[in-house]
Amino acid sequence: MKDVDLIIFDLDGTLVDSKEDIVNAVNFTLKKLGLDEKQFDEIVSYIGTGVESLIRKAIGDKNRDLFDKGISVFEDYYKKHSATKSKLYPHVEDVLKQFRDKQMFVVTNRKRDMALVTLNSLGIAKFFKDIIGGDDASCLKPAACSLDKALKYNKNAKRSIIVGDMDLDILSGKRAGILTCAVTYGI
Repeated sequence: MKDVDLIIFDLDGTLVDSKEDIVNAVNFTLKKLGLDEKQFDEIVSYIGTGVESLIRKAIGDKNRDLFDKGISVFEDYYKKHSATKSKLYPHVEDVLKQFRDKQMFVVTNRKRDMALVTLNSLGIAKFFKDIIGGDDASCLKPAACSLDKALKYNKNAKRSIIVGDMDLDILSGKRAGILTCAVTYGI
């Protein structure tokens, strides 16, 4: 990695195993809305494209009128419980320490404040120059513009890399013209 100056990490499924907390928050939201809870794997299949998409898929088209309330309930609950069951994947902290001399960022489709709660709770926020949430960027991954805020710190795209667990992470990197690295253990 001596040819890389800037490393962008995805959050959920790359640095942090957050599935259980997300599923619990979605099912709490569904119960509060008077809807049936969903199976773990079904909710996990909704993760990755931001809170709005997650809640839209969970409540379904026939319950569209509950969308705004669903977002509010989910966000309130998740801010308080986003690190209850979440944990770092093995060796994440070691990897971050190893690359401490690089500029490192988190770019996530999750809202910034929710990402910060998790990163601070797990003790790794200190490794990153910035945490860029879906509400900070002009677009979400897989669009290339989701990476713009981080990439402004390195004019040479060929010396930047994104590390992620989903197709949308890799696609955003390819669209931005940077190196990509897929992890196979995530969501």
